[in-house]
Amino acid sequence: MKQLFFGLLLSLNLIGFAQNSTKEVLFTIDNKSYYTDEFARVYKKNLDLVKDESQKDLNQYLELFVGYKLKINKAYKLGLQDGTAYQNELKSYRSQLSKNYTSDSKVTKELVEEGYKRFLKEINASHILFSVDENAAPEDTLKVYRQALEVRKRAIAGEDFGKLATEFSQDPSAKDNKGDLGYFTAFRMVYAFENGAYKTPKGSISNPVRTRFGYHLIKVNEVRDNRGDVIVAHIMIMNPSATAENKDEEDKGKNTIQDIYKKLQQGEKFEDLAKQFSEDKSSSSKGGVLNRFGSGQLSSEEFENVAFNLTKEKPVSEPFKSQYGWHIVKLIDKFSVKTIDEMRSDLESKVSKDDRSRLIVASMNEKLRKKYTIKREDKFHALISKLVTDNFYEGKWEKPVDLKLYNKNLVTINSSKSLSGASFLNYIDEQQKAKNTLKPLSKLINKFYESFIDQELSQYYDDNLEKEFPEFSAVMDEYRDGLLLFDLMEKEIWNKSKTDSLGLKSFYDKNLKNFQWKNRLDVTILSSTKLDVIKKAQKYLKNDKPVDFIKEKLNVKDGTVNIMSKVGVFEEGNEVLPKNLKFETGISEIIKEGEYYFVTKVNATLPAGPKELDECKGKAINDYQQYLEENWVKDLKNEFKVEVNQAVFENVKKQLKP
Repeated sequence: MKQLFFGLLLSLNLIGFAQNSTKEVLFTIDNKSYYTDEFARVYKKNLDLVKDESQKDLNQYLELFVGYKLKINKAYKLGLQDGTAYQNELKSYRSQLSKNYTSDSKVTKELVEEGYKRFLKEINASHILFSVDENAAPEDTLKVYRQALEVRKRAIAGEDFGKLATEFSQDPSAKDNKGDLGYFTAFRMVYAFENGAYKTPKGSISNPVRTRFGYHLIKVNEVRDNRGDVIVAHIMIMNPSATAENKDEEDKGKNTIQDIYKKLQQGEKFEDLAKQFSEDKSSSSKGGVLNRFGSGQLSSEEFENVAFNLTKEKPVSEPFKSQYGWHIVKLIDKFSVKTIDEMRSDLESKVSKDDRSRLIVASMNEKLRKKYTIKREDKFHALISKLVTDNFYEGKWEKPVDLKLYNKNLVTINSSKSLSGASFLNYIDEQQKAKNTLKPLSKLINKFYESFIDQELSQYYDDNLEKEFPEFSAVMDEYRDGLLLFDLMEKEIWNKSKTDSLGLKSFYDKNLKNFQWKNRLDVTILSSTKLDVIKKAQKYLKNDKPVDFIKEKLNVKDGTVNIMSKVGVFEEGNEVLPKNLKFETGISEIIKEGEYYFVTKVNATLPAGPKELDECKGKAINDYQQYLEENWVKDLKNEFKVEVNQAVFENVKKQLKP
């Protein structure tokens, strides 16, 4: 719920930032001032996004804005801003937002474009891994590199790559798969490996490629185009839960999907069968049509593969089973890969989580070193460095017991931030947790110093984002208020609406007209495309024969499906019900709709009337929440003193009028 609440807030805040050159007090709440620039900025950025026209009316929008600020004042009055959870979440949101400012946008853009270009292709490759530590001594690294070259020569000379992988690869899976990695595309492998694969022509073997795991020989077996997106419709019969007593139900589902498939082969329409029989309620009313999707976007790989293998020549699949149930899939349309603009947000996210991010960090570090002045006390740095001994490589080095002796300035950033020798010693001690093999020791200490400075420069830059970027400060103010508002709404409205059973019941009783059933039928529906078959079915119904008996008699032994059934309680207007069906008990006349004939047995008619609270609890709670909030805002206006500067507001309206 909180992700949904802040998802909209984030999208609004990233649209842009507009500041007026001047600002005036628009209104006060208990003498606290709220200004025209904030009101104008928030109104402008929401203008094109709100669907409710009343919210575009400035008088109405001011009411909403004042109500919003009243809630924030109430949150502060209750002390919600001091909560540990609130403080932690605010910190987390700031960290997320700051990423837009703390990375090199130019390098990010280049990496996104490279990733997209590679994403257009999928590569099938095999590899042989020769393990070597990232910080191994040069002579050890050279030895492994030469071994990789020797194996490459043998492969190029014609030896089987799979056999060589089985013999030499230190990837544990190679014994089973002979180094075969299957198909992959951009962002599936570590960046260095991906570079090697995409730069190697089909049928060729790369030179040794260095990653953090060691050296790789990569053989590119095949290259294919990315499959893009597809729109399909499906008919689904759901799986019962996987228990022994549901074996009969599972067989019934399989038989049902087979019957539906036979009816398709007999020429009946996919869309009509989906509406009647598909148990995917989200798509059945639309003829089974699903939203557009691409590779990897569904949780069933089998479903995706069937969908992508459909063609205009063979647009309908045979029945198949996924982990969710039985399906028949029909191709509606295919699309090429999304454009880079459509994928940009997702690609940027992938870049930030990938080894590529190191390039962005390195570029940003370089910019910060140019942006800020760094002054080091060299003699003190030399003294600090001598404190580290070779015991460090064994994880046995201990920093000085009394760090107060080293608590003086080692480095100054931008003449305002001081870094002590003690903080650098603590940083070095933390690095001991990882395996460090870089030698000599002086080289390792210099590496630590540079990474220490980069870390502190980044922190200094991050700490000053509000000062450097007014738009960042404004967004953080709105996040701060938004978090408080969420906690307040949860406390005052949402939790109350769910736990105040007496209040909810009273609201339900007073608004019973909003919670009504339409007329309903408890009905058995039989359908067929053959008039003679439906006449026989009608006769059987009149003789009180059960559905299973009728289907057994009318569906031919050779597998031809002549009759289908649907049983349940349905409201008036439900698409399952034949449109001209009379609301009366008994056996209906034969009804024809399109290519189908229907006959029904109405077991009972259930008249329109009020729903029980348990039958409409979700809607009742939602309506009750809205009722509570409207009355709560009225109470807040009595609790706080609100004064609007009407003359200033009239001037704002003139400036914002389209």
